[in-house]
Amino acid sequence: MRRTKEDAEKTRVALLEAAEHLFLERGVAHTSLDQIARQAGVTRGAVYWHFQNKAHLFHEMLTQVRLPLEPLAEQLAAVDGMASLQLLRDLCVEAVANLVLDEKRRRILTVLLRRCEFTEELRDAEERHEAFINQFIALCEQQFAQPSVQEQLRPGISPRLASRALHALLVGLFSDWLRDPALFDAQTDTPAIVDSCLRGLLLRWP
Repeated sequence: MRRTKEDAEKTRVALLEAAEHLFLERGVAHTSLDQIARQAGVTRGAVYWHFQNKAHLFHEMLTQVRLPLEPLAEQLAAVDGMASLQLLRDLCVEAVANLVLDEKRRRILTVLLRRCEFTEELRDAEERHEAFINQFIALCEQQFAQPSVQEQLRPGISPRLASRALHALLVGLFSDWLRDPALFDAQTDTPAIVDSCLRGLLLRWP
C-alpha cells in the first residue's frame, strides 16, 4: 500500500510538471488534458484519478507557489502594530526576490500572468484564484486597520485603500519583472520599491 501511495504521488507530481511546461509553451487554453497525459507518460485516466478537470489541475499548480494564508495570518497575529506591517513588508519583498531564486515559481507565475485566459473551462479556477486574492487583501487590510498603524496613515488613506495599493504594487512588480527582468533587479531593488510605497501610505516608515 505504501508503495502504491508513493507511485500515485509521483504520477501526480509528473502531471503537474507536465502541465506547467505545456501551459508555459502553448498557453493554458491551448493545452488539453490528453497532451498533459502524454507529456507525463501516463494515460488520460490517470489525469482524472488525480484531478477533476483542467481547472482543478490548474488550481493545484497555482497552490504550489501561493503564500499559505493561514500560517501567514498566524505569523502576523503573533506581532502587533508596525511590527506586523514590517513582517508583511518582508514577506512581500521575499516573494518578489524569489522569482530569481525559484525557477518553478517563475514558470508558474508566468503561466498565470502571461499565458492564461480564464475561459469558461477555467471558471472554477478563476473563482478560487479571485477568492485567494481577496483573502490576501483582507489580511493586509487587517494589518493597516490596527489602531497604532491606522493613526500613521496619511490623510485620505484608509486601511482599505492602503491594502489595495500594496497588492497592486505586488502584482505590478510580478508582471513587469516576468515580462522584462531588465526593468529592475528583483532582489536588490524590491526593498526600496516596497518601502517607497509604504512611505507614500504612512506618515512614518523606518
